[in-house]
Amino acid sequence: MDTTQLLKGVLDLAVLAVLREEDGYGYDILRRLRDAGLEEVGDASVYGTLRRLFAAGLLTTYVVPSESGPHRKYYALNAAGRDQLARSGKTWRSFATTMDALLDDRGMAA
Repeated sequence: MDTTQLLKGVLDLAVLAVLREEDGYGYDILRRLRDAGLEEVGDASVYGTLRRLFAAGLLTTYVVPSESGPHRKYYALNAAGRDQLARSGKTWRSFATTMDALLDDRGMAA
């Protein structure tokens, strides 16, 4: 199965989840996603997702000066983003449970 197609459907949720515990700048968020096991996630996809989530009012931003290069734009979840994370997380868990049951019923579970 092509995981890049699956990733497209859940990247918003993954980014919101990464930002739940700690704010982050673009490359930091990308690294955290990859460290979590989403190695196929692309740079452009993450930056596009951050812009889209910000435009949708789910994230706030602030700039932190850097001594070793350009300033970094940090992203943080706001109340709307936390609400969306909760809703999307519930939807994902329901979907994953359904898929697990389908696979288990056919003897395909790992």
